[in-house]
Amino acid sequence: MARENQLIEQIVKRYDEDVGMLIPMMQDLQAERGYLPADHLCDLSRRLNLPLSRIYAVATFYASFRLVPKGQHDVTLCLGTVCYLKGAGQICDAIREEFRVEPGSTTRDRLFTFQTVNCVGACAVAPVMLVDGEYYESVTVDSALEVLHGLALDNTEAKKED
Repeated sequence: MARENQLIEQIVKRYDEDVGMLIPMMQDLQAERGYLPADHLCDLSRRLNLPLSRIYAVATFYASFRLVPKGQHDVTLCLGTVCYLKGAGQICDAIREEFRVEPGSTTRDRLFTFQTVNCVGACAVAPVMLVDGEYYESVTVDSALEVLHGLALDNTEAKKED
């Protein structure tokens, strides 16, 4: 705990304790930890004498901030109208069930961070899923799960080699 308090102390001092620099402080914290841990936000709140609600308002307003650890792979599923009409809702349900992950969160093993978006601008090849920035076009429940199971298997094999 003392080490974590030191991290907050260093970040706050880096910005001369200027409350107006809250966003850069939070960016630095996320860069260091990979996300914004709740206990760190509490420490930041105390250190800056800011209500915790204000810090959470900033953290939840900006999409670049993460309140949970990020997974090894980013999985984004388009739920725009065309994708949805072509089965993206069922794909979403299948991913949720198979990997026990809700949109906007990360699997317990930190393998996948799953999110849904309203549109990725690829309606002609709907439904669309992105994994680590790579587009998968015209996905089905089976093909989406196959991609993710392949990544999970690759991860398992990589751990065996270590």
